[in-house]
Amino acid sequence: MKFSIRLNNDLSINEYRNIAVQADSLGFDQLWISNDLFFRSAPVILSDLANRTKNIRLGTCILNPYTTHPAEIAMFAGTLSEVTNSRFDLGISCGASEFLNWVGIPHKKPKSHLEESVKIIRSLLLGEKPGNYGSFFKFTSEAYMRFQNDNIPIYIGGVGPNIQSLAGEIADGLLPLLLPPETYFNAKENVSRGLELSQKRLSNFDLVGSIWVSASSDVEQAKEALGEKIAYFGNAMPQEILDRIAVNRKEFEPISEALISKQDKKLALSMVTENMLKVGIAGDKSEIIKRLNPLVESGVDHVSFGPPLGPDPEKSLDILAKVKDYFSKNLTT
Repeated sequence: MKFSIRLNNDLSINEYRNIAVQADSLGFDQLWISNDLFFRSAPVILSDLANRTKNIRLGTCILNPYTTHPAEIAMFAGTLSEVTNSRFDLGISCGASEFLNWVGIPHKKPKSHLEESVKIIRSLLLGEKPGNYGSFFKFTSEAYMRFQNDNIPIYIGGVGPNIQSLAGEIADGLLPLLLPPETYFNAKENVSRGLELSQKRLSNFDLVGSIWVSASSDVEQAKEALGEKIAYFGNAMPQEILDRIAVNRKEFEPISEALISKQDKKLALSMVTENMLKVGIAGDKSEIIKRLNPLVESGVDHVSFGPPLGPDPEKSLDILAKVKDYFSKNLTT
């Protein structure tokens, strides 16, 4: 069973260094870093972490082929694989229309754009000249990599059924944000359709159980850290997600008003309910294990702990490592 850590790209370089070294020493399998616009660059951060870590795999979560051309993504991937001694995983998806609007890039046909891009990147990394995989990109005979690359795993990020199915068809793994964690089963069903089309087996595919988690020995502090994230993002969540935790999107309107208009974080957090907190997992070791147990018993074999992690990242990582060790021990006995 695999366990990984996910970080947003809004931390300081020293924070990344400390977390990466600690996660590596605690035996986590992967460290993923997002690449959201106008924050720090994930490829640059990962390059820095490569020489500070030994065993943990490092990945982008995620790049997109709208703001970065697939040829350059292939260059990043090939170079990062070399820098990390073949410990790099490429996470890619079609980006978010809201962010792309900031820079005036139309979000046209995201699934087709992503599929064409992944096929191009795969060809380039295999030392091939890209074929005509669609209508978005055109290459001449001079379009090929000038240095040798390893077989770099490609993960697709996405929450929609069509993107998840595409991941099963053309990628090595899926990075779905599971809100709440129990939506793993929907992702598994969607991926299975794609795997069937490509005649691949789920056992050879990495379906990453990506969750929001907040770990602390002080349960109330853990809930507050997760509550702050929910307060910021809840109003932007689709009602489809909120239906799964019996929450109406209108319930977030006063929270957003308190947080943004009144700039009163304490008031906003006071309105975050227990049901809202179910979109992620908050608590101590026993609470996190209790929530994950049904998923692991149902076949989840990769859990990825994502932001906020907890009120104190160092202490939170130690708790999450104990969760990891609990499941690793129980699965081998």
